[in-house]
Amino acid sequence: MRLLKRMGPISVSLAIVFAVTAVLFYFKDGQQGAQHLAFFYLLPTAFVAIVYGSVPSMLCAIAATLAAAFFLYEPMFSFYVSDPREVGELIFFAGTALIGAKCTADVTHPPEKPGDATAKLLTKD
Repeated sequence: MRLLKRMGPISVSLAIVFAVTAVLFYFKDGQQGAQHLAFFYLLPTAFVAIVYGSVPSMLCAIAATLAAAFFLYEPMFSFYVSDPREVGELIFFAGTALIGAKCTADVTHPPEKPGDATAKLLTKD
């Protein structure tokens, strides 16, 4: 039962990444000039952080980075990215998504342990 509770947010996160990937792949295939599509994953990652917390959101960011590398960058259907600038873009996206996921989750969800350093910062004196 405990495993099923943990699998719900993860499966929702992966479903969101799949849906966003399908839409972005459609625009990538239809318009040859579409660039920097990986950054469209930031909003769903923040949404997952607000609803489920930091761990599913970080998994969502990692899955989004892998999906972007596989489906959105040349050569298609490979994790190899041929342009070094696009590798830098993916690294920048991954860092931004992970930091944003953690920050969004910390702002929207109170810490569980009252002795946490974050809890001390968030409590009013």
